Amino acid sequence: MNVTYDYYKIFYYVAKYHSFTKAASVLMNSQPNITRSMNNLEHELGCRLLLRSNRGVKLTPEGEKLFRHVALAVEQIQAGEEELRMEQSLKSGQVSIGASETALHGLLLHKLGEFHREYPGVRIRISNQTTPQAILALKNGTVDFAVITNPSGIRIPLKETPLKQFREILVGGPQFSGLSEKTWDLGELEPYSFVCMDKKSRSYELYGDFFLEHGLTLEPDLEAATMDQVLLMVKNGLGIGFLPEEFARDALDKHEIFRIPLHGEPPKRSICLIQDMERPLSVAAKKLTELLCGPDTTASSSPF
Repeated sequence: MNVTYDYYKIFYYVAKYHSFTKAASVLMNSQPNITRSMNNLEHELGCRLLLRSNRGVKLTPEGEKLFRHVALAVEQIQAGEEELRMEQSLKSGQVSIGASETALHGLLLHKLGEFHREYPGVRIRISNQTTPQAILALKNGTVDFAVITNPSGIRIPLKETPLKQFREILVGGPQFSGLSEKTWDLGELEPYSFVCMDKKSRSYELYGDFFLEHGLTLEPDLEAATMDQVLLMVKNGLGIGFLPEEFARDALDKHEIFRIPLHGEPPKRSICLIQDMERPLSVAAKKLTELLCGPDTTASSSPF
C-alpha cells in the first residue's frame, strides 16, 4: 500500500474530533483537501472508515480498529516531537557527566550551579569516578563527556581541553606542624609516613613520576580512594600527603593541617574536559561544555 503518514495524521484528527471542519482547522488545511485525503485513504485500504452525516463523522468498525493503532502512532510521534522541542529550547533534557573528585570540587560544581540556575529543566547526572573510570565511561558511551584531572593518557578520537590549572601542596596534621618551619628536599621526608591516592588513580601515577625525578620510589603507607579520605587521614596524624591547594584551604586556615614547603614543588596540574569527537552532543550537553570552556573558567575562584 502507498499510504502516506499525512493521510493517517488527517484520519487521526477527523476521528478525534468527529468533524472534517474541526480537523481542517487544527491542521490549518482546507476542508476539500481533508475530504479528498480521506477518500484516498479509504480507497488505498479498500474499506469504509468514516460515516458522514449532518451530525458529524462516525467511525465504522474498520475505522475504530484503525484508529486504535493510528492514535498510538500519532501520539507517540507528537510526544517525540515535543520532547525534541523542549530539549532544543533547553526546557528539558539530561546531561550525564563522568567526573573525578578533584575536578568535581575544583570547578564542575560551581559551573553546574550556574547552568542549573539558567536551565532548571535540564537534569544532570554525575558519576563521581577516578580519572581512568571516567574516561572508560566516556568510551563506553555511558556519559556525554568527562571532567577530570590530568594526566589523562587519552588518544584519538578523545579530545582533551584544559579548563583550569591548580597546584597540589604537601601538608601534614598538627603532629607534623614543625615541618612547616623550613623548606625541605623531598628525600629528607622519606622517613615520614605518606598518604596517597590509590594505585588506580592518575594522582598515584603522577606522584610516582615526581618521586622518580628526585631519585626516590613512591611507597605510601596508606592509600585512599578519595581526596576527602586523604585529608581526613592527614588531619588525624596518619601521615603527610599531597592535596590541591584550594581543596586544603579551609583546613589550612583552621590550622587543622599545615603546609610543608618543598624545594621543587609538584608540577601544576589541570582540570580538563574530555570529549569523544566521534559522538555528537545533545543541545543541553553542548551548552554545558560551552559554559565549562567559557572565558572565565581559567580565572574561576570556585572553592574545592
